[in-house]
Amino acid sequence: MASSGSAAAAARAEFRAAMEAKGHAVDNARAAAADLEAAFASGALQRTPLLDQMLGDLGLALEQDDGQKLGGKSAEAARFILRAISRELDNA
Repeated sequence: MASSGSAAAAARAEFRAAMEAKGHAVDNARAAAADLEAAFASGALQRTPLLDQMLGDLGLALEQDDGQKLGGKSAEAARFILRAISRELDNA
């Protein structure tokens, strides 16, 4: 059953705002993922197995070695995964 109430709605809106913010897709993805983790920790949203998998995939897309800059494929992967997470949030 999906989380309901004002805290859940606010958490979903915050995630989507971070996802759509102006700036680099990689930075937006990190901010959106942090917002989502905070929502899980506070109990505003419930984790689902699919969200956990998507967040794991996002983490892999955002991995970088020291001094490495992410762009191109990482940014595109992050945007793709964030859109999928956004759709799944209605079930969280």
